Amino acid sequence: MDLKIIQHLSRDPQLGAVIAVTDAQWPDVGDDIYFNLIRAIVFQQLSGKAAATIHRRFLELFPDGYPYPEELLALDLPGLRSVGLSRQKASYIQNVATFFQEENLLGKDLVGMEDEEVIQYLTRIKGVGRWTVEMLLMFTLDRPDVFPLDDLGIQQAVQQLYGVEATGRALKKQMVEIAEPWRPYRTYASLYLWRWQDAVK
Repeated sequence: MDLKIIQHLSRDPQLGAVIAVTDAQWPDVGDDIYFNLIRAIVFQQLSGKAAATIHRRFLELFPDGYPYPEELLALDLPGLRSVGLSRQKASYIQNVATFFQEENLLGKDLVGMEDEEVIQYLTRIKGVGRWTVEMLLMFTLDRPDVFPLDDLGIQQAVQQLYGVEATGRALKKQMVEIAEPWRPYRTYASLYLWRWQDAVK
């Protein structure tokens, strides 16, 4: 982690205390938006181990171990469900393949689009929500200032660290206010909060 980022975030006393005791290694997921979007859908609402097993079996359906859109769309839903995917997830994954094929996006990096533009663009895909695209922005596109307000782990970390008792919209409003001084590095602050939350559970 860059020292200037740590120094900037540590101006917040509570966050600084977290940073001092937390090792926030950056996850290396590569820069393939299409692949990581599909992976994110597979992993949604599952434990890491179960999701990893389903994802591995899913990739084994393809000759090169890569779900190229034309190959993915050639599979029927029973074939996709045979590796452990729910009907809904199988459908959503094929929606991603259709979108990337129609928009000619495979191999593109969306570097010219602002964060909110990317969110609005990719959430046009049925089954892809704001949180999923925020994870892509943070870890695939390396955008430094994303703050996922809907993430349960971030919400719990803020409530615990800052003594926030609010819930729902009131909680999110307070989260925005608390995170304002973290700009332009809210992605990094979020990573520290996740790691800290995992450690104190």
